[in-house]
Amino acid sequence: MIGLLAVMLSAQAAQAVSIFIDKSDRSLELRRGAEVLARYPVALGDPVGDKVREGDRKTPEGRFVVVTRNDRSQFHRFLGLSYPNAEDAARGLRDGLIGASEAQRIEEAIAAGRQPSWSTALGGAVGIHGGGTGSDWTLGCIALDNVHIDALWPLVPIGTVVLIQE
Repeated sequence: MIGLLAVMLSAQAAQAVSIFIDKSDRSLELRRGAEVLARYPVALGDPVGDKVREGDRKTPEGRFVVVTRNDRSQFHRFLGLSYPNAEDAARGLRDGLIGASEAQRIEEAIAAGRQPSWSTALGGAVGIHGGGTGSDWTLGCIALDNVHIDALWPLVPIGTVVLIQE
């Protein structure tokens, strides 16, 4: 019986976590499969609509992954996301915000699981970080209270899937 329990716990520990952010509810859920492990309040940039370009203050929507981790961020800790993603690049190309070569470089970075360029007209350096949740104050990021980003930090490796919806 003890061996079976150890196998079950080992399998559960091996299952990756994901993050789900609901912009309308201003919440972040840490999930393992369908199980919600933790839920925290968040602050955003402009929560209405998807991020389109640098400086629009909008928090992006879609599927991203954690591509960088910075434990010495000006915002306490920073989990950098793969924004812009391939869909953002395609939209930016269609709308004339970026050229074909830039769109291709973004798509290649995403396909390889690397950080896309954060220096494009689409914006970048979007992440989940500390700094507080008193109001929507970010330039497009997802902010948590420092105690909550500290709780997430050891559980969220590079490659963690992050889903953001309005």
